[in-house]
Amino acid sequence: MSARLYRTRRAAKGEFNLVQIFVRDNNVDQALKALKKKMQREGSFREMKRHVHYEKPSEKRARQKAEAVRRARKLARKRMQREGLLPPPKPRVPRP
Repeated sequence: MSARLYRTRRAAKGEFNLVQIFVRDNNVDQALKALKKKMQREGSFREMKRHVHYEKPSEKRARQKAEAVRRARKLARKRMQREGLLPPPKPRVPRP
């Protein structure tokens, strides 16, 4: 089964993605798995959880700042690993 993702629209405020998954050979379970994976990668589930309750503007700013700090630290860590200043990340062992 090959699932394809189409980004077709952008809203005026932020990005508005439409996800489209094709079901091949009536294999709905595999298509659902691919859909969940793509939504997880795009952050759709996190976005839905955030909209369950009202978020005050001060909380929103604090969250956005914390996310920016995390991204900056991750980029710095990866840069240092590429330059050899930090050891490379340990390979992940698949769970049984």
